[in-house]
Amino acid sequence: MALLDGFPLLSALVWLPLLGAIVLYAIPGGDSPEGQLRSRGLALGFTVMTLILSLLALSRFSSNQPGYQLVESFRWIEALGVRYELGIDGVSLALILLTTILMPLIVLSSHSIHESVRGYLACMLVLETAMLGTLVALDLFLFYLFWEFMLAPMYLIIGIWGGKRRVYASMKFVLYTAVGSVLMFVAILYTSWMAYDQAGVQLPSFLLGDLLHARFTLQEQIWLFAAFALAMCIKIPLFPLHTWLPDAHVEAPTGGSVVLAGVLLKMGLYGLFRFGYPLFPDGAAVFAPYLAALAVIGIIYGACIAWVQLDIKKLVAYSSVSHLGYCVLGLVAGTSLSVTGSTVQMINHGISTGALFLLVGVLYDRTHTRLIADYGGIAAKVPVFATLFLLFTLSSIALPLTNGFVGEFMILSGSYETYPMLTFFALAGVVLGAVYMLTLYMKTMYGEVNPAREGLTDIRLIEAVTLAPLLILVFWLGLFPQPLVDLIEPSVVRSLQITKERSHVLRESELTREALIPEDMAPRGVLMQKQSEYPSRPMSL
Repeated sequence: MALLDGFPLLSALVWLPLLGAIVLYAIPGGDSPEGQLRSRGLALGFTVMTLILSLLALSRFSSNQPGYQLVESFRWIEALGVRYELGIDGVSLALILLTTILMPLIVLSSHSIHESVRGYLACMLVLETAMLGTLVALDLFLFYLFWEFMLAPMYLIIGIWGGKRRVYASMKFVLYTAVGSVLMFVAILYTSWMAYDQAGVQLPSFLLGDLLHARFTLQEQIWLFAAFALAMCIKIPLFPLHTWLPDAHVEAPTGGSVVLAGVLLKMGLYGLFRFGYPLFPDGAAVFAPYLAALAVIGIIYGACIAWVQLDIKKLVAYSSVSHLGYCVLGLVAGTSLSVTGSTVQMINHGISTGALFLLVGVLYDRTHTRLIADYGGIAAKVPVFATLFLLFTLSSIALPLTNGFVGEFMILSGSYETYPMLTFFALAGVVLGAVYMLTLYMKTMYGEVNPAREGLTDIRLIEAVTLAPLLILVFWLGLFPQPLVDLIEPSVVRSLQITKERSHVLRESELTREALIPEDMAPRGVLMQKQSEYPSRPMSL
């Protein structure tokens, strides 16, 4: 480890995939059969090296050490006060590991891409750089650049290699996310300006550590958190901002659906956890019960809509709306158990839903149809595929001893302390999830055999190799979740402590939030200061 002292590990982790994309285009003959094979080999090599770097980061990370680790910092755009500052905690490291595990598997699944293979793989590598940069950026301006950087490669992946309605789906994806991002950028500028004005320094700053010293009135916090939350909730996506997701999933190629469900949707939750709640805790407290209610509506709505879908991929897409509702509920509930469970469930959802999209891609490559009615009785024809589909289905519906159970149980247990009635309604999603997933399995795998599926072939070796790591994680995290919890929980506790210290909370005998939100929607024990008691600031321009 001494050899790595002083080595910019996080920078290497972030920029190595981008270097891989450049190398792909530097080598001629990429469109020939030999060139496509070489492109796949190079892309796989770069994603595996990135995975190794993330494991090195894990080996050098100490859960017992407070604060961010492996920090890299230097001045970048000095006139604007922008710094290139990277760092990780347990939450960001867990999502980094998920990202770097999924990307080699996405490259392995690229055998279904036959046109412009080099361009497809290059877009995936650029997207990996953008996602990793978003997870390690501690400068809010740098975070925003990486956040926006994610749009371009994903737009191309859907728009070029997607289905028949790919242009519509890609434009809808960009327009939805761009609208929220513009408002978030305005909030970032205002936050930095206010911190600069209060500090009385020569240069502004976008560093999270500096911005945490800024003071805002209640109205400012409400508007600033609203701007952040809109951008993040579109990305999650939270009901009713979810309508772009089914189109993007259905039209995206298999790898695009895997990276979208596995990683991109988690960026909204990560952004709220990392920036929204610590910077604007009282604004977050005002919106929390409404976000929790929308999360529960999304859980039930997503499950009900998934139940009536005729397209397998669209069913899995709507299941993401339902599953991510649990993650939102756990985050806004604000207990250590629920927020830790929310992060654990982000990891588990990426594993199980990513695997389901890979399996749907296997079926589509063979039959060129995703309609449930076009299947039936195929378990006898493809027993290995049917077994894998069943195991990942059980993971998706949170069967005990699988990874999905751990996160959902932690979320529901922790959320009950804050929102008992909403948590009770959220339990309906558990039942509905089992109903629509097991119904899908029965309709496709059993029943009368569709004559058109007589020649269906079972899982190939390359497909089995792609799915094997995810299957191992399903049971490893289901049976031994404690190492993942131990990685995440200290960072969650620290973030919650920062949020609590920054929030203006009165004793229970003083004013509650009755004037701001309905009493039956308020989390128990949460109090808020009068607006007149918030700190005022003279403007020193």
